[in-house]
Amino acid sequence: MGNDMPRVAEMFDSISARYDLLNHLLSLGVDRCWRRRMARCAGRSRPQRILDVATGTGDSAIALKKSGATRIVGVDISAQMLKQAKAKPSAAGIEFIQANGEQLPFADGCFDVVTIAFGIRNFERRQQGLREMRRTLRPGGMLIVLELSMPANRIARGVYKLYFLKIVPLLGKLISRSSYAYRYLPYSVDEFPPRKAFASEITEAGFEKVNATALSGGMATIYEARKK
Repeated sequence: MGNDMPRVAEMFDSISARYDLLNHLLSLGVDRCWRRRMARCAGRSRPQRILDVATGTGDSAIALKKSGATRIVGVDISAQMLKQAKAKPSAAGIEFIQANGEQLPFADGCFDVVTIAFGIRNFERRQQGLREMRRTLRPGGMLIVLELSMPANRIARGVYKLYFLKIVPLLGKLISRSSYAYRYLPYSVDEFPPRKAFASEITEAGFEKVNATALSGGMATIYEARKK
């Protein structure tokens, strides 16, 4: 994002039509389970207003409808991804807005929960994005980050990296016809900070009670934190 916002938006615009298919195929459908887990985490605090940053084609925002919130807003930099989101019947009632996650167009403290699934690693300035999410949260509000991560087990990590760095780009290119996007996405996972390091970044952004939970053997992680 930041100065790279046009390029990132263009990349996601180019793969928007096949994005859901590839997500489910390349994760073997497990991404749905991870999103449901995120929604359950959000629902524990009985929020009324939820903001889903980097909402993409809206799958996370749709999962969050089960949290009981009366208002769900999804923001993304890609107009074409949002077009896909708005076309889904299950997205009825969700507000979708095109916006940069590093410059959110909302007043201070207007959400109870802010979520971001598989998007924080695409931020050029993660601290800026995290601070913006904190700004839009009410005092005591919850941040939930769902992100891909590397398994701790050395053998599992080796297999995972082989799959993501070699097989995913090939399948992504064949299905989406975008060689750049599916080279970029696996490497963005490989370069993302380890759990403890990213948890420290969340604390640095002004959050407390940061908790990281590994999912599916460490292939993904949910980070939960509270605004001080």
